[in-house]
Amino acid sequence: MKFQVLYPGAFASLEVNLSNGESIKAESGAMVTMSETVDVDSQMEGGLFGGLKRKLLTGESLFLQTLKAERGDGKVVLAPSFPGDLTVLELHGTKEYIIQKSGFLAAEDSVSIDTKMQNLAKGFFSGEGFFIMKASGTGNVAVSCYGAVHKEVLSAGQTLIVDNGHLVAWDGEMDYKIEKASKGLVSSFTSGEGLVCRFTGPGDIYIQTRNPGAFGSWVYGLMPHPSGTD
Repeated sequence: MKFQVLYPGAFASLEVNLSNGESIKAESGAMVTMSETVDVDSQMEGGLFGGLKRKLLTGESLFLQTLKAERGDGKVVLAPSFPGDLTVLELHGTKEYIIQKSGFLAAEDSVSIDTKMQNLAKGFFSGEGFFIMKASGTGNVAVSCYGAVHKEVLSAGQTLIVDNGHLVAWDGEMDYKIEKASKGLVSSFTSGEGLVCRFTGPGDIYIQTRNPGAFGSWVYGLMPHPSGTD
């Protein structure tokens, strides 16, 4: 099975070449094209409980697409719902990745996609809520981002501070904590940065170059609003 990112950049898509009998799972509605040898179906990853957790706790789709080459080799092209780049993470059974909500696009069937609970403080302050997504197992996982994707590799003991809105995925074994961007609470928020994540290596962090929350606020500010409202 081969994952290949097509048209890297603002409007990337993912091409997956399947041998006869191979299958992938993908976010609902992600399929752009598929060979006539491929059948598409839906499933609840992790059963009913797993699907409900993903839908109610992270806002992701209740169902995932399953695309399987049933009648010979085939090809599938997938795309996320928003503009931005894609990157492919490789899992070898020894680590897991934490993925931001809306970041998952597709994975080999041998990869498990589950919901992970953050501790109370991290969930409250991180901007991701109390629940995030976890990818584990063996195989490729494609994640999408808003803007370009940038990878940081931290050595043991090395730290990196990342704005919460720019996080895409990170090594599940990495230690991280939430803190104010500035020393003072008022200056932290008036600086426009708010809260950040302090990561300590070793591990990998995938960062998106644009902040979807900031973009949403900018668009909202351009829209006309009824008199008497902000």
